[in-house]
Amino acid sequence: MNKDYEKLMRCYESFRKKIDFKPRVAIVLGSGLGDFADTIKVEEELSYHEIEEFPVSTVPGHAGKFIFGTLGEVPVVCMKGRVHYYEGYPIGDVVLPTRLMKLMGAEILFLTNASGGVNESFQAGDLMMITDHISVFAPNPLIGPNIEELGTRFPDMSTVYDKELQEILRQTAREHGISMKEGVYVQFTGPSFESPAEIRMTRALGGDAVGMSTVVEAIAANHMGMRICGISCVCNLAAGMTENPLTHKEVQEAADKAAPLFTKLVAESVKKF
Repeated sequence: MNKDYEKLMRCYESFRKKIDFKPRVAIVLGSGLGDFADTIKVEEELSYHEIEEFPVSTVPGHAGKFIFGTLGEVPVVCMKGRVHYYEGYPIGDVVLPTRLMKLMGAEILFLTNASGGVNESFQAGDLMMITDHISVFAPNPLIGPNIEELGTRFPDMSTVYDKELQEILRQTAREHGISMKEGVYVQFTGPSFESPAEIRMTRALGGDAVGMSTVVEAIAANHMGMRICGISCVCNLAAGMTENPLTHKEVQEAADKAAPLFTKLVAESVKKF
């Protein structure tokens, strides 16, 4: 049996011993959405440390637990803190939480993140709905023997980000007067920020925002047949676009400032899923 699948099933069995909850929507909370759980009618919480062999985030600002509850009438599971490839985890561990939430019962994956703006019309604090992604810079999580129990060997990537969910996001943004950009998200490996030349390359390729997460999770979820949507909080303009050096502190501060609108958009959208 595939070692990644064996590990996934051990994590699932460990989860099932502790939690009896079936979510319909899985939400990955990126930087700036740490207080999102306050909008949920929480039923249970589970620390990542309590799940056998589960990868744990080492990044400041990323708590490490699953939150189970409801948003309106929708049962949800939230990841409060994610793991990244740059932390040294193999790519199979990076997407293990996504796969685990699908096994829990989630049909929809809502991805969020903090990003750097590449599109010259963007400003720090903008929210961008992800309409597509570019994944050539991070290892594809499906490399290696295919896990037949999860999905097909060659999954189609034409519509990773669900059109109907995108329309719900647009409608919700309009209803609440939230300005929302749309664009293509590009994942680099990190942990160093991108160079000015890499940002120029990204723009030439058609990217609008860059970050260090999300795409590999979307690939794994698409492989398993989940419906996917995503919102990126543009927390700074990328390298070479301003005179200022990039810092993680700047990203966290911009994410915190945008958090109320970010939270409103995600929460009100999920209630319509």
